[in-house]
Amino acid sequence: MNKLSCKSAYRIMADRFDCIIVGAGPAGCAAAYRLAKSGLSVIVFERGEYPGSKNMSGGILYSTILNKLIPEFWKEAPVERHVTRRRYSALSKDSEAAFDVNLNAFNEPPYNNSFTVLRAKFDRWFAKKAEDAGALIVTEAVVDGFITDNAKITGVKVRMEGGDVLADAVILADGANSLLSEKAGLRGKPAAKDMILGVKEIISLPKEVIEDRFSLEDNQGAALEFFGQSLGKGGFAGQGFIYTNTDCLSVGIGCPISVLKENGLKPGDLIEAFKKHPSVKNLLRGGRIEEYGAHMMPEGGFSAMPELTKDGLILCGDAGGLVNPSLYKEGSNLAMASGVFAAETVIEAKKKGDFSKAALGAYVEKLENSFVLKDMKRFKDAPEILRKTPELFKEYPEGLLELLKLHFTVSEASKDDVHHELRRSFKGKVPAWRLLKNLWKLRRIIS
Repeated sequence: MNKLSCKSAYRIMADRFDCIIVGAGPAGCAAAYRLAKSGLSVIVFERGEYPGSKNMSGGILYSTILNKLIPEFWKEAPVERHVTRRRYSALSKDSEAAFDVNLNAFNEPPYNNSFTVLRAKFDRWFAKKAEDAGALIVTEAVVDGFITDNAKITGVKVRMEGGDVLADAVILADGANSLLSEKAGLRGKPAAKDMILGVKEIISLPKEVIEDRFSLEDNQGAALEFFGQSLGKGGFAGQGFIYTNTDCLSVGIGCPISVLKENGLKPGDLIEAFKKHPSVKNLLRGGRIEEYGAHMMPEGGFSAMPELTKDGLILCGDAGGLVNPSLYKEGSNLAMASGVFAAETVIEAKKKGDFSKAALGAYVEKLENSFVLKDMKRFKDAPEILRKTPELFKEYPEGLLELLKLHFTVSEASKDDVHHELRRSFKGKVPAWRLLKNLWKLRRIIS
C-alpha cells in the first residue's frame, strides 16, 4: 500500500470528500470499499503505520458479508485456515471435560464462512482492495476532533499540516476505545464491566506439527475455547482460546477489565496460568513466542451500546459496541455488516442531499432488520448473566470434573455405591435449586 507523504496528503486534503472514515479495520474497510464502488469520494484515516498494525484479533474471521462484497475472497485474501473443528472445554485446576465438533461439511466452499486470520495481514489486504476500488487511505494519521457547522459534523481535524478535512458525512470505525465518539457526545467513558481486555500471543509451530496435533488436514483449522478455570485456580471470569493458523497458533485470554481491577490481576500472569494448565501446555509444547499484544473489546452487549448517529456522523464496528457477547463471540461479521450499512446510508443521503440525524437513522433501521441487532437483542442478557454467575468459572467446572472422575474411577465399589457417592458429591458442591436456576438463565447465552 502506498503511504502518502505529508505534502501529497496536504494537497489532497484541500478537497472536500463525500465521506471520511476513521479507522481501517474490517468495519472501516467494508464501508470504504462499498462507498468507492458506488463512485463516491472517500478518504480513510488510519493511525497505524499500516492497516492492521495496531489491531489484534483472537483469530476467527466470520465472512458472510465479505463474501458478498468480494465473492470467493478466500482465493486471494491472506486467510490462514478454514475452520472445520470447534472444541469447547471446561477446565478445573488440573483437568478438562470437552465437547468437540468436527464437521466435514465445513470443508467445502464457502467453508462455513469461518477462517482463522492474522489481522496484520488481512486488514492490509482488505484496505488495498478498498484503495483499488477508489478509496484514498492515509496512514499514520491521528484524528483529534471534528469540524462542525451549527452542531452538524462537517469534517475532522487530523494531526498533520493542513489537517482540516471536510466531508458530507463521517463514519467512525476507530475501535472499542473510540475517543471520538465520546467527543461527539454519543457515549461516555465505557464502564470497566462492559470492556474485555484481550491478551494474545502468536506461537510458531511447523505446519505439519499443527495438523498432526490438532487432527487437521490440508488447510483445515481448529478453534478451541476454554471456560471455567482457564485463567488460573482463582476461577476468575473470562476465557482462553487457541486458534490454528498455517504455521503458528493464536493463543490468548479475554478477561473483563472490572475483574482485573477488583482482584488486582495482571493480564500477563493470567495468560501464563492459562498456558501452564496441563490440557493447554501439551498443545503448545515446542512452540516459540513470536508476538505479544493486548487489545480492548466491547462486551457489554445491546444494553451498553451508544447512540449510533447524529447529524453528519455514524458509528460502526467496535466503536458502536457491535459484538455478539454470547457463546458465538461474533464480531468481525457484525463489523463488516455495519460498515456496509453505514456506506449504503451515506449513499442514500447523498442522493437526497440530507445528512441529518433523521436521514442517517436509516442506518439503525438497516441494523435492526438484519442479523446484527436481532442477535444483539437476543443475547442482550448474556453479559449480566455471566457477571452474576461466578460459580460458572470455579464451582461448576470443579463439580463436573469431580463427577466424571468418580464415574470413571475403577474400583471394587458397586455401581449403586458409586452413583450414591456421585449424587452426594454433586449436591455438596452445587445445590440442585441453584443449578436449575442457572441452567434456565444460561439457555439465553447458548441457544
